[in-house]
Amino acid sequence: MPELIKAGAPIKVLVADDHAIVRAGIRALLEAQPDIAVVGEAVNGLEAVRLAGETQPDVVVMDIAMPCMNGLRATRQITSSLPGVRVIALTMHDDEEYFFEVLSAGALGYVLKAAAPAELVAAIRAVHQGNVFLYPSVAKMLVNDYMRRVESGEAKTSYDGLTEREKEVLTLIAEGLSSQEIAHRLCLSVNTVHVHRARIMEKLNLHSRTELVKYALRKGLIEFEG
Repeated sequence: MPELIKAGAPIKVLVADDHAIVRAGIRALLEAQPDIAVVGEAVNGLEAVRLAGETQPDVVVMDIAMPCMNGLRATRQITSSLPGVRVIALTMHDDEEYFFEVLSAGALGYVLKAAAPAELVAAIRAVHQGNVFLYPSVAKMLVNDYMRRVESGEAKTSYDGLTEREKEVLTLIAEGLSSQEIAHRLCLSVNTVHVHRARIMEKLNLHSRTELVKYALRKGLIEFEG
C-alpha cells in the first residue's frame, strides 16, 4: 500500500460527475481516508474547470460523459492551464478509443466505474505521487497496442540514441510536468527543456504527449499502478 502523506497535508480532490448519487458516494469514500480531503464537487465540465481554478486541487476525479462540457474537454483545459493538477478519468467505457482520448487530453489515471472503491483511492494516491494509474484491463490494452506496433514495424526496441538528460526530460513530460516544472527540477532553462523535447520527439518519431507517455510506460521510464 502506498505510504500515506503526512498529517496536515491531505491530498485535495475535486469530484466532477453529473450524478448526485455518484458524487455523494465518492465523497463518502474519500472523506473516510485520513490523507484525502474533498475540496469541491462539479456537476459538469464547465463547473469542473471553474472550481479547479478556485480550489487548486491536487487531483480531479473526472467523469467523462457530462453535460455542457464533457470530461475530455474539461481535462484538456485543466491540464493546460493548471499543470500541477492531476486528472483521473472515471468512466464506464473500457475500450481503446476512450482510453487514448483521455490520455491525449492529459489525464494520468483511468478508472472504470465498475472498479472496486479501493481502486479509486489507490489511483488518487498514485497520480498525486507522479505515477500513472491504469486499470488492469486498460494496461492490457496498452500492451496489446505496443505488440501491434512491434509486429507492424512501427515500434522501436531501443532508446534510439536518447541521452541520459533526454531520458530524464522524457520521464518528467510523461509524468505530467510542465516545461517550467521540468526546468526547475533539472536546473535548466525553459528554452533548453523545449530543445530537449523537440529532439526527443524527432529521435523517437513521436508526435504528441500521448505517444510520449505510451513510450515511457513501455520502456519502464515511469511506473503505473493497476
